[in-house]
Amino acid sequence: MKFLNSKQNIDFMGKRQIALVFSLVLILIAIGSIVARGLSLGIDFTGGTLIEVGYSEPANLESVRKALVDSGYGDSSVQQFGTPRDILIRLASSADADSSRLSNEVFAALSKAADSKVELRRVEFVGPQVGDELAEDGALAVLVALIAILMYVAMRFEWRFAVGSVIALVHDVIIVVGLFALLQIEFDLPVLAAVLAVIGYSLNDTIVVFDRIRENFRKMRKGEPVDIVNRSLNETLSRTLVTSLTTILVLLALFFLGGEIIHGFAFALLVGVLIGTYSSIYVASTSILMLGVSKADLMAVKKEGVVDDRP
Repeated sequence: MKFLNSKQNIDFMGKRQIALVFSLVLILIAIGSIVARGLSLGIDFTGGTLIEVGYSEPANLESVRKALVDSGYGDSSVQQFGTPRDILIRLASSADADSSRLSNEVFAALSKAADSKVELRRVEFVGPQVGDELAEDGALAVLVALIAILMYVAMRFEWRFAVGSVIALVHDVIIVVGLFALLQIEFDLPVLAAVLAVIGYSLNDTIVVFDRIRENFRKMRKGEPVDIVNRSLNETLSRTLVTSLTTILVLLALFFLGGEIIHGFAFALLVGVLIGTYSSIYVASTSILMLGVSKADLMAVKKEGVVDDRP
């Protein structure tokens, strides 16, 4: 295929100003959504009761929701869990919450409204304090991951590359989380795991690009930094596209065939892979150019006092 030809010469960096404006607009929208609307946190973070029930025949979600509304649980979340006969119900936490009483009342309401046999399979309760701890630990996990990445890239490459990679990762995380706030999609632990996976995926893609940039800076005797970065991006484009497209195919299968329970997880990864691929090309590479990377910064340091005693 023509776009996978390693000899193509696409002027990526010639459009970096447009990409910069595009990224700034996305980030502003994301931050505005987070501030104005906030995240729709799941019970993993807010606390509440999770109830799993099984039906002998495929259940109608609208009928289940109507039964819960009629019983005074209109703020509950209802999802299919695995098969059409398995239903997962999430109830928000309250001051006088009693998981045993809630589960019994919900089960009684569903049994009364159902035409088939209903089985109560499990009940889990997450207290508000545990939810707050999970939210804090999740944010801390993202922060620690970014700091560790900054240190790793700085040791392997150069401090400009480290800063550029972290800028790209923060860019990706803000946009993914902001989209969840904008669309008010439930943000729970699987989604947080997806955000951490996005960090790993985007970093891997960025490291591949940075490695080729460093190699070309040392190999090419002539050429401005913009030209060298452009050539490096063109040389790694085929690998980037193949990796991204195959990953997206798997995520699309998960999103459409994996059931409603992992929609948030698959959606976060889909958005993250797309944004991560874009940021590896434009955000990370543009950042190191703006920080003034040059050939002298990447040349191998020659040790003084070393005598070549070869004949």
